[in-house]
Amino acid sequence: MHERESVTFESRGTECAAWRYRPEAADPPVVVMAHGFGGTRRMGLPRFAARLADAGVGVLLFDYRGFGDSGGTPRNLVSPRKHLADWDAAVDYARSLDGVGDGLGVAGWSFSGGHALVTAARRDDVDAYAGIVPFSDGPRTLLSVVRQQGLDFGLRATGAALRDLGRAATLRSPHYVPLVGQPGEVAPLATEGSEAGYRAIVPDDLDEAEWNRCAARILLTVGLYRPVSYAREVDCPALVVEATDDQLIPAGTVARLVDRLDDVERVRVEGDHFAPYLDPLFDTVADRQVAFFERQLR
Repeated sequence: MHERESVTFESRGTECAAWRYRPEAADPPVVVMAHGFGGTRRMGLPRFAARLADAGVGVLLFDYRGFGDSGGTPRNLVSPRKHLADWDAAVDYARSLDGVGDGLGVAGWSFSGGHALVTAARRDDVDAYAGIVPFSDGPRTLLSVVRQQGLDFGLRATGAALRDLGRAATLRSPHYVPLVGQPGEVAPLATEGSEAGYRAIVPDDLDEAEWNRCAARILLTVGLYRPVSYAREVDCPALVVEATDDQLIPAGTVARLVDRLDDVERVRVEGDHFAPYLDPLFDTVADRQVAFFERQLR
């Protein structure tokens, strides 16, 4: 059993909203979690957090600035630099909490799998890292998406990104594109099956006008982000869960990430990028994650 309470912490002067999951166990370890590309903490992650808390591991699950219930503008701006600052603030806050033990882990899904990896590499107080279908190599991921979507998609996506960057340079509000879409549409998540998979993890009470949009610049700038370049600096145990039919994360990027981690447990599950969030795979992935953090943080 566990309790969940709403808490906030500050990141660069802006309030971030979070849930703290408190197990019944005394002085439990804690795992910091955040959502993936363009999402909120309500999308798919509460079940994972609850499973950890029921096993006696505390969780801090937060929204990035500009997303979900957190403050900050512009809204729905995917920025690795800003997200990483929020991760640092979240870990600092988790370390400051009363009633927690010494063990601290970080866990990320998809895009946040890369952020959690960089956080584990940069800090010396992270004791374990888990990446579920982790993003780790922007150039190779972007190339894979363009190969699936076609050159016309690449050209239109570049045009939308440049338009947004132009607005940013003149201090105007972002140019938004849909976050998810059908193949060929200009959206970051528009490969085959991505829209259906993403919608399957969105709670019914979330307003689509709030979540299904994204500042278009990430369509171009994502190619500059390579968390895998930090992998050799991670000196804590790692868990990497790979989906065999992932339509967003190229298998080669996962193999390269695993090869660069010193102490890693690699798990392959059959399904696409979103399958680990959903039944019937959820129990398999959640159980492996719980066992990993119990083993490494106690």
